[in-house]
Amino acid sequence: MKSVAAMTNSPPRNRLIGDMPKIGIRPAIDGRLGGIRESLEAQTMAQARSVARFLSQNLRHSNGLAVECVISDTCIGGVAEAAMSAEKFAREGVGVSLTVSPCWCYGSETMDMDPLIPKAVWGFNGTERPGAVYLAAVLAGHNQKGLPAFSIYGHDVQDAGDISIPPDVQEKLLQFAKAGLAVATMRGKSYLAMGGVSMGIAGSIVDHDFFESCLGMRVETVDMSEFTRRVDEEIYDHEEFTRALGWVKKNCLEGRDHNTPEKQRSREEKDRDWEFVVKMTLVARDLMVGNPRLAEMGYGEEALGHNAIAAGFQGQRQWTDHFPNGDFLEAILNSSFDWNGIREPYVVATENDCLNAVTMLFGHLVANTAQVFADVRTFWSPAAVKRVTGYELTGLAAGGFIHLINSGSASLDATGDQRVDGAVGMKPFWEITPEEVSKSLEATSWYPATTEYFRGGGFSSGFLTRGQMPVTMSRVNLVKGLGPVLQIAEGHTIDLPDEVYHTLNERTDPTWPTHWFVPNLTGRGPFRDVYSVMYNWGANHGAVSYGHIGAELITLASMLRIPVCMHNVPDDRIFRPSVWGAFGAMDPLGADFRACASFGPVYGK
Repeated sequence: MKSVAAMTNSPPRNRLIGDMPKIGIRPAIDGRLGGIRESLEAQTMAQARSVARFLSQNLRHSNGLAVECVISDTCIGGVAEAAMSAEKFAREGVGVSLTVSPCWCYGSETMDMDPLIPKAVWGFNGTERPGAVYLAAVLAGHNQKGLPAFSIYGHDVQDAGDISIPPDVQEKLLQFAKAGLAVATMRGKSYLAMGGVSMGIAGSIVDHDFFESCLGMRVETVDMSEFTRRVDEEIYDHEEFTRALGWVKKNCLEGRDHNTPEKQRSREEKDRDWEFVVKMTLVARDLMVGNPRLAEMGYGEEALGHNAIAAGFQGQRQWTDHFPNGDFLEAILNSSFDWNGIREPYVVATENDCLNAVTMLFGHLVANTAQVFADVRTFWSPAAVKRVTGYELTGLAAGGFIHLINSGSASLDATGDQRVDGAVGMKPFWEITPEEVSKSLEATSWYPATTEYFRGGGFSSGFLTRGQMPVTMSRVNLVKGLGPVLQIAEGHTIDLPDEVYHTLNERTDPTWPTHWFVPNLTGRGPFRDVYSVMYNWGANHGAVSYGHIGAELITLASMLRIPVCMHNVPDDRIFRPSVWGAFGAMDPLGADFRACASFGPVYGK
């Protein structure tokens, strides 16, 4: 595809209102002057600078911008210096707090008291000074005051002059920082509901209190008639539309029409549909983040957008019974590329399933990659596959698999045509090459929409996700009397022989993306077999992210006080605030529920 070969990576930029959150590094010190503090100043500040350098070099925001660290102007020996640090952090836009110390300090006098900022403490494991004693003391203060903090303590003793960061400490620093930045990034942003409840799906019943109390976000709502208004009145960038439509005609391959002849739309209708869905994509994006070009055209209000970090499009049925469906806008916006180049993916849920949108947002913010929205459609047992196809499942699929498939918002990155260390994968947009974009587009067909579902026409992307890709499926659910809970299933995509794939795929709608998924099994509970995972899933949808990011999601959930009701993450990767153990160290699952209930939503009950 020649038009893709010249594609460039868009420079990192923040397309939302508000600066990107920074990580604040707080070097805490023994405040006793007259010999003790003076002997520790250099070592303590060196530890802070080492952490700041490590995090800045190893982290990026999901928009590609570098993560900045802010270090307190002085070491913190008491309340006055703690207040000075807090004032600087507020001025600098710090959203995540990390205290470091190699020595004893005055616990409750040096601790970070901001109740809204995720916080951790690294107590240096050295024998010269009692860093571990301070760590235990300050964590006790955090726990007693109801300010949960993460405990970081290296496994092996280091020498006092050693400013290196051991691998186990590095792992915890990154896990904490990724989750903390996700929390801070969501705060103050919007979820944009484009439409209302789709076909009675519970996830599209948008609960404002959940967004406000648990995520620190607001909910914005526009009726789908806003799309017809902007299309009819041509409230979009006309130059961009012409360029986008030309790009689509060259790069989006139209597949065969699977509708029966009497239900097929004419060529003229399909051409009009292409124009309409491209306009829908421009409108949805402009609704989310605004577009200064609209102000130049005289539409100042529309140019502002809704500062939406995530959105959902209702579509079915009121819209799709009359207009082209939203599958194209969802798939393209969720992908890491379009006619403007390779850029940060948006987060857009089909059927306005806001809970799946939130889960996709979690995955995007901690993994920096595009996300997949899918129906958790069908469990295929080995016996059923053998009966239908004659094929005997082996390898990862020996115990069966789950067919993930949905007409809408699977990013095209999910074809698996990107390479991560030589293997199939999905990458942050700044690492994607034009060749990988071209392969993803070539692997995707745009089928005329099945008019039994979508009477108004449109186009649905169809592709098969390559196997052997590590992925994590997750989902936030709301339960009356309990609140939000998170489900996590790490696993892999798999390959099937072409004839098996086609036989199984033709039994459902073959015009939609297919992902064959096998969760990692533990032999117990909901992960004793693949069927049990499907049986225990709490909704009809799931969000799929590249990589095994379950540990990061658990850390993020604990910061937001969202208990995890089901996961298959190994125990040694789980990282929660230290106080969680006080709620039942011998029962981590139950302790998570009790701790989240006790502390309550971060932004208010």
